[in-house]
Amino acid sequence: MLNRRNFLKTSLRAGVGVVPLSSALKGLDGSSLETPPAGDIDGSGAELVSLPQRLAPIDPSALPWERRIRRIGQTNLTEYDAEVMNVDEWADYWHSAQVDIVFVSVTGILAFYPSKVKFHRHGRFLRERDLFGECVGAAKKRGMRVVARMSPDLNWADALQAHPEWAMRRQDGSVVHSGEDPRLFQTCMFSAYMDDYVPAIMREVNSLYDVDCFYTNGWPPLGSLPVCYCSACSKLPPSGTPAYWHVFTDRVVELWQKYDAIAKEKKHDSFFFANSGGNVRGGPNLDRLGEVAQWFQADNQGRTYDDAAIWGCSLQGRVCNAVLDGKVAANVTAAYSTGNPGWRNVSKSAAEARMWLSETLASGMVPYFHFVGAENGFGEDRRWQQVGRDYFRWTAQHDAHLTTRRSMANIGVVIGQSTQLLYPGPASARSRTYMHETTQGIYDALLKGRFAFDFVHEDRLEPERLAKYRALLLPNVAMLSDSQCQRLREYVHQGGSLMASFETSLYDENLSARADFGLRDLMGVSKAGDAIGTNGNAYSARIEPSNSGQQHDLLRGFSDTDWIAGAQNRVPLKPVASPLLTVVPGFVRYPPELAYPEHPHTNEPAVVLQESGASRTAWIAGDIERTYWLTGHGDLLQLLDNTIRWVSHEERVVQLEGAGLIEMFCWETSPGYAVHLLNYTNASAQHGWLQSVEPVGPQKLTMKLPLGIRVKSVELLHAGESPSFEFDNQVLRFAVPSVEEYEVAAITIG
Repeated sequence: MLNRRNFLKTSLRAGVGVVPLSSALKGLDGSSLETPPAGDIDGSGAELVSLPQRLAPIDPSALPWERRIRRIGQTNLTEYDAEVMNVDEWADYWHSAQVDIVFVSVTGILAFYPSKVKFHRHGRFLRERDLFGECVGAAKKRGMRVVARMSPDLNWADALQAHPEWAMRRQDGSVVHSGEDPRLFQTCMFSAYMDDYVPAIMREVNSLYDVDCFYTNGWPPLGSLPVCYCSACSKLPPSGTPAYWHVFTDRVVELWQKYDAIAKEKKHDSFFFANSGGNVRGGPNLDRLGEVAQWFQADNQGRTYDDAAIWGCSLQGRVCNAVLDGKVAANVTAAYSTGNPGWRNVSKSAAEARMWLSETLASGMVPYFHFVGAENGFGEDRRWQQVGRDYFRWTAQHDAHLTTRRSMANIGVVIGQSTQLLYPGPASARSRTYMHETTQGIYDALLKGRFAFDFVHEDRLEPERLAKYRALLLPNVAMLSDSQCQRLREYVHQGGSLMASFETSLYDENLSARADFGLRDLMGVSKAGDAIGTNGNAYSARIEPSNSGQQHDLLRGFSDTDWIAGAQNRVPLKPVASPLLTVVPGFVRYPPELAYPEHPHTNEPAVVLQESGASRTAWIAGDIERTYWLTGHGDLLQLLDNTIRWVSHEERVVQLEGAGLIEMFCWETSPGYAVHLLNYTNASAQHGWLQSVEPVGPQKLTMKLPLGIRVKSVELLHAGESPSFEFDNQVLRFAVPSVEEYEVAAITIG
């Protein structure tokens, strides 16, 4: 069992012997690499800690078949495809891309086979053709498995007339129709539509075809909870409340298990899975979903203008890793033009599509390529086809190194799904996007600091899960139950460290406000009032003189100033002894004649720090992560970076040095280890699509392997090179000369 002893053997700063890179690696950046002091791996105080002892070997052939899937393809069928689709050309393409499984549309809105289920409408062009059956046969002939893809979220007027109870309804009783095609109505997941109609289609497909599993697109809802006032939903708690979320999750799990049992009626190794994703918000409780799902379908197909950061797919992968315990997760990369407006039958840029596939791989998910329609036989726009074929063929050469076993990260970020989904923001700044902005801020700061981190679900705080982490970060995790707070206390009492901000733990699991923070005793803080927003200038933080005369690590990088930026919102805290930073309350910004503080010096702490043995806790009074994301202010980034370094004792499992905005993942693999580097150094990283590649380099990596491990080779899978490396006293050092879009350093041990 993992424990703090074998994960954090050097947590009290035991010296680490480090050797220089060989002369072959010197001069890559125009200078030689000097040997830092023992224990100091980059000259800044950061310290290398050993990776944990390796997991026991596994026999891949003993795993369920879905865990051996490495490439997934889908051409989403349109009604017109029944008229023109060349099935052999379709199957030959996906076979040439070496995919293991294809999604084929059954549907539920339009049948792609001669269905006899009432209200399963045949498309205008289907006539007597069995397009679904042809696709299944062609795929099986080429050794590919088949997912039967259904869509239970919409149906037509004849079904509504016969079953008015199937529809979602507004508060006035009117039917909720599709936002794009008013001929279709939205079905209610609490109606018999899901209990009767969907099972009927599944059983019909099972009776006619050799499919391997079933999937529902468009259900359950992602990112927000449904709002319906039909007769069934009117008896439920109001949507958007914790009580409704529990009922909603119960219904999802009930239907999921029902459909899974139906899938297994024909094949014992078949199963059901559903539309998932939604990143940290999800839909149903992700902890419970992780218990029942054999396959997590992350339907995050590409960037949108509302969610424009390039790392959206990687963020989803971290969510999946937090809840799946090694089960398969696949992220859908849309080859077509995502966004608003979008073009579902026109390719997006090749660089953007490749990056989304690379983020999928790097974050531990299975790559999945998707286009819509087979017009003119197999596509009017064929640009996407070479992108997918080339990428998948490259992955097929390196499956052993690209198949992950577990993350090597030593920092955990509590994602707070209930907070993400239900918390409306503080009274001083109500916003639907509040927690999205908070998440993006902490994510950006972690990338810029090149930290190795995982996401941690708030319902998975058991000691054995938390033992690997030197520190946990709680970026405004407002909703925490008493039991979750107790788990965090136990973690700190066992030597772990915490960083928390703003309204963390101010609400319980029912979104009921506490009189004071649930973690007040652990963190040494107590609220002195409700959240305060900004009217003009935001608050500043005053640097207080040190009693010891030495600068604290949290103040590294701040000079020639007594003030630094605070945040847009803060919860005022009661005074503490010897505060490092105190609040300078906000004041007017205009007119400039009045732009000065009435109270330039207070005893209200902006940051509260505690240290006891190996444990450190840091509380930041403001919503620093969100304010950093909104403003990009360097003071906020510096303070976040310093605080994360301090609570983690500057310990690193992988040290990555070099220029550029790089996202890093480090995984244990069956051959050894794989360090993935995603290069986001691009003018389009925050908007639009990547149109070109802007290489960065060199990147110097240092990591300490467990005792008894020997390194046989280091390979750069994209570059196709084997760099020189140094390995001494379990410390491995090598350099990646350049990273274009993506590089994987594959370390084979012996």
